[in-house]
Amino acid sequence: MNGIVIDRPDLNRFELAVDGGLALAYYRLDANRVVLTHTEVPQELSGQGIGSRLAKGTFDLIRASGRKIVLRCSFMAGWASRHPEYDDIIDG
Repeated sequence: MNGIVIDRPDLNRFELAVDGGLALAYYRLDANRVVLTHTEVPQELSGQGIGSRLAKGTFDLIRASGRKIVLRCSFMAGWASRHPEYDDIIDG
């Protein structure tokens, strides 16, 4: 597994390369905010923590960019609720 989350602004998504495919977090931009809209993890990799690794990497990249996050994805919202260390970058 690669393990590094990258931003693909040309596709409006963050990607995590894993054995067997890509885990994806789709977004749209709204001013200085990243609106997370949908997350996908290959079904055969479900339950292995791939989604959590994608979420952490995504949140870290957004924090480093100086932007805020708007949660419109139920997976990302659930993950954020268990990780209050990212509350400072949540904006809705």
